[in-house]
Parts: sequence; C-alpha cells; structure tokens
Amino acid sequence: MVVRAQGAQLHNGQHVHLRCCDQYRAFLDRLGTAELAPIRGSLAIPVVRPAPGSAAGCDPRTAWIRRADLPAPLHLARSLLTYGHLSLLDRLRLFPAAVGLRAIGLDDPRLDTQTFGEWLRRHGQSSRAVSALWDLITLPTTNLPANEVSLALAAKVFQTGLLTDARAADIGWSNVPLAQLHVEPARRVLEQLGAEVRCGAKVTEIVMSGERAVRGVVAGGEVLEAEAVVLAVPHGQAAALLPQGAFGDRPAPPLSLLGASPIVNVHLVFDRRVMDHELAAAIDSPAQFVFDRTAAAGVPPSSGFQVLAVSLSGADAEIGVRPKNLISEQRRALAALFPAVRQAEVVDAVVTREHEATFRGLPGTRSLRLGPATAIGNLALAGAWTDTGWPATMEGAVRSGLAAARHVMAEPGCGLSRSHRPKEVIA
Repeated sequence: MVVRAQGAQLHNGQHVHLRCCDQYRAFLDRLGTAELAPIRGSLAIPVVRPAPGSAAGCDPRTAWIRRADLPAPLHLARSLLTYGHLSLLDRLRLFPAAVGLRAIGLDDPRLDTQTFGEWLRRHGQSSRAVSALWDLITLPTTNLPANEVSLALAAKVFQTGLLTDARAADIGWSNVPLAQLHVEPARRVLEQLGAEVRCGAKVTEIVMSGERAVRGVVAGGEVLEAEAVVLAVPHGQAAALLPQGAFGDRPAPPLSLLGASPIVNVHLVFDRRVMDHELAAAIDSPAQFVFDRTAAAGVPPSSGFQVLAVSLSGADAEIGVRPKNLISEQRRALAALFPAVRQAEVVDAVVTREHEATFRGLPGTRSLRLGPATAIGNLALAGAWTDTGWPATMEGAVRSGLAAARHVMAEPGCGLSRSHRPKEVIA
C-alpha cells in the first residue's frame, strides 16, 4: 500500500473475480469478508475505443459486452451481434467458434500443444476479432494474449466463465485493500483455531526427519517443528526449497520452465470525476482495463477527486518502462478514452509492478504444474501455479490450498485428531 496525495491508498493490482469462483467466494464467506468484495450485478462491461483524431476533441466509441437472462451460451448472443467494434462478418463468425470452444474436452492433452490463437484462426477468427474481443477475456484471466497462451488454459476460462452458465462471468472485486480482505481476517480465524501466525518469517530450509518425513522448517535461523508442511510459495522459490527426495526416485521437474508473466498498474488521482463507469475495457489503446478506485483508495466523494487504476496484464512491454513515461502514456490513453480527462489535472500518480505476477501459461506448461502430493507424505504443495485446472487466479490459489490441506490432514502422522478438525480448512 502507498498513501499519496489526498490520502489516496494505492494498492497493487485489482484482483477481479467472477461468480464462478465458488471456492474463492466460500473462502471469503469463511473469513466474513464477502460483502467487501461483492459481485457487481450482471455482466456488463463497456468497451471503449478511441475515435480517430480523439486528441483533437472527437468522442470515443463504446460497445458493450453484457449478458441477457437466457441460458448459456444464448445469454451473449444479442451482445455479440451488436458489438460495434467488429464487422458484421466477424460478429457472425463468433458463434461457430464459441460453439466449438464449448464442446472442447478439457482433459484432452492435445490442448496444451497449441496456442489459443492458433485454434481461433483455424475456427475463422480474424486478427481483429482476436484483439478486439477474444483478448478482452483471455489477457486478464490468463495474463497472456491469445497468441501466446496455451489452449488448455483459455478453454477452461471460456467454458467455465462464459459458455456453460449464464451467471458465471458476473464480475466482483474488492472495495478494500487485500490485507483487509484476506490477511487480517485469515489471521484472526487461524488464531481462533489455535494456530500461531508468524509474519515476516522467511523460511530458508525444510528440515527432514529421515528420507520420507518432514520435521519442520528453518525460519530466521530457528527450527520450527511441524507435523506437516504445506509449501505455498511461487514456483521458483518452491524449486529452491524442496528437499531431496521430494519426488522419490524421479528427478525434480524443471519448474523454472513455468516462467513468469508480469502485471503493471498505473494509478492516477484526478482533480475531478473523469469516468462514469466502475470498470471499463479499452481496445486500440495502451490501456487495457480501467477501474474507478476512488472509494477503495479511501478518498471521500465530497473531495471531488477520482482515482483511476489502469491494469495492464501480460505487461512484458511495460515492466521495464520508467514510471514517468508510463504515467504520461496512460494519461494520454485515458484522454483518448474519456474526454473529461483532457481538462482534468493529475494531482498524483504512482506505478506498481509485479514482475512475477503469475506463471507463464505457454503450451507445454501443463505437465509442469504439480499436484499437492509429494513423495514425502507430510509435505504438500500449494499455490496458483500448481495443477488446479485453473489459470493463476485467486480461485486457483484457494483450490490449491484446500487440496494441500486435505492431503496433509489425511496423512497418518498428522497429530490433529479428526474429532477436533474443523469441517472446513482455511487455505
């Protein structure tokens, strides 16, 4: 968190979730914070395109992606037929591609041998359709564009989020910092269950007891005894911490090949309201998704200020750019999208970066995503990079934590008696 001008509390990332993220929603319910990250009604996203010559005062063009109260996939039919950023021919070609995508078997190993972009081209999708529609969903959910991401990940996103349940893609996000949404409430619940929570205690080693059992971890030079260990760190750190024998007689998988994909957020505090939407998508623009974060930043409505956050997924091109240049570029982009920006003053701005926000879901990475179990019975793996069937999302992270917790609690050596175990396990 960074506190800046007008008391704005600027945070890294927007962390959007969908109604189909049922395990994540259940996690928030368990923490008692679900009302702080509400679903914002039915799916309705304005997609804004700068008009030619917008810098000279021309207005941008807006089309909407929204659902109707019809069974999937018919709930999107009217929206796609009237989607003005595509030609009529491109709009008509969307429907057979959507039907084909809905019919894909997600367990087919061939999905991870090709990119989503390759599949879309074989199914009649133009480059324009990919950039102006398909990537609007692909990029923020997989953190890669369609031309790079594995078809396995993209197919999961579209089937689960858009093509099988009409309500699944309704969007929600947090009204508060993630520390208030997740961290402090989780700490309270864990302590109520008798856990000791240590923050800022970097684990440097997993200590073994023999060849097939973990004895504890080393943190801050101190050995912390444990009946079981869940290793819930990014894949690069997991590779460094996993003890010898974690995979039995097999060699350790090359987790470094999972790579990393960055996310950049550019936060701008304006001296007036410049955008009327809570959320807007952009095409043909350096911006991607724009959020009104005024309330979440703690800026009172009476101030007249507005805080916008531009979220840039798959931000390889932006991750190394100087903050000053990113702020200037995004201010120009917003002026082309929202005319009121042209008369407004930016009173503060900050850039936040996550260099390794997610693993890089290229074709071939599916086999590198490990399940919770290791060859060491009381050592389990968790994290959004593990094999959850989901991209690297909060839903995937929660699912991985639940799977890891169930695994170690089923281990015979785990001393917590079943009669005292909670019915649900905090991930």
